[in-house]
Amino acid sequence: MRHISRLLFAFQDRHPDIDIDLNLTDERVDLVREGVDIALRLGPLTDSTLRLRPLGRSRRALMASPDYLARRGRPAHPRDLAGHDIIRMSNVAGSDTLVLHGPDGEVEEVAAGGRFRVDHGLGAREAMAAGRGIGPTHHWLMDDLLATGGVEIVLPGHSPPPVPFNMLIVPERAGIARVRLLADFLVDAVAGIPGMDR
Repeated sequence: MRHISRLLFAFQDRHPDIDIDLNLTDERVDLVREGVDIALRLGPLTDSTLRLRPLGRSRRALMASPDYLARRGRPAHPRDLAGHDIIRMSNVAGSDTLVLHGPDGEVEEVAAGGRFRVDHGLGAREAMAAGRGIGPTHHWLMDDLLATGGVEIVLPGHSPPPVPFNMLIVPERAGIARVRLLADFLVDAVAGIPGMDR
């Protein structure tokens, strides 16, 4: 919501004759049935009939507020997370286990416990900023809070694996000029989103 909206505003400034109807949801949508031209999706894909354009990989880190870390202590190793409140995504399979990649390529799996689960990234962001726990989160979701000290990276040498970020286009709509223009624009513009790697 924070970054893609701004990119769409910039696109419309370049192409004032193109209307955009932006639908924001964490739910999977049947693009053909809903008449969607382009979808941007984080995570693994199952849509085999759609045209795929990879946009990059979204880097993630464990983050928490300074207040939470002052009250509960700063973990020094992934195993120290066992006694902490972990903000978990209720709509992400496997969120009860943290998978962390270490500096030497080792992989640590830690059970994630905590009192707060949420089904939307903005809710997780607010929970971390409010000191409710440590959460695995995307850099682009927290970049402003990181810059102002509202949250800090926890265990900087260990991070959750990056998440693929893709553009899906319904093949029948790929030849429409406005769709091609937006798709090409997004391929270039997404690279400027914090924490997005090509």
